[in-house]
Amino acid sequence: MSTRDSSTSRPGRDSGLVFDTLSLGRRPGSMRTVERKVPSPSRIGLDLIAIEENSEIDLDLRLESVSEGVLVTGSVRADAVGECSRCLESFTESVDVYLTELFAYPNSVTEQTTEDDEVYRVENDLIDLEPVLVNAVGLELPLQPLCSDDCAGLCPECGIRLAIAESGHRHETMDPRWAGLAAKFGAGSEEPSSQIDSSNNEEK
Repeated sequence: MSTRDSSTSRPGRDSGLVFDTLSLGRRPGSMRTVERKVPSPSRIGLDLIAIEENSEIDLDLRLESVSEGVLVTGSVRADAVGECSRCLESFTESVDVYLTELFAYPNSVTEQTTEDDEVYRVENDLIDLEPVLVNAVGLELPLQPLCSDDCAGLCPECGIRLAIAESGHRHETMDPRWAGLAAKFGAGSEEPSSQIDSSNNEEK
């Protein structure tokens, strides 16, 4: 038996990333499809890139009753906002994850024989997809995100983004061991010339 998504039976209990399984029943094989767009209840992702709170999340899921619980499968899509780890510019990247997760029924064999952090559970006939999504998106997103694979980063001397710098952008550098000597000769380079000019004027 398959039913379409309906959240009118118990308003407030079936919304966002929370799903009411009561209408699904516990007969193995009973299914319910869910297609909805919901705001992200929190910031989901990593330090440098994440789905921002209240950003739209597109759900296309199937909830299926099995002997030990409710099996949730399907895709979740959203846009994540990141900061490039090379040039520090903000960018947006599409995130598309496929979920396959079992929510165990209370007092089922799976619930009784599995540690709390190893399986999700049906509680009060409800399943909450947020912790599943947090884990899935965290694994999908890169630890060091890039605005593009060929991002050149920043100039190590002046900090300008090399993507917008002039062609051939570079800085003259000098070995610090010679910097003091160069400064000494540079500072005194005009003195002999001025002395010569002064002596010439006296001779005239």
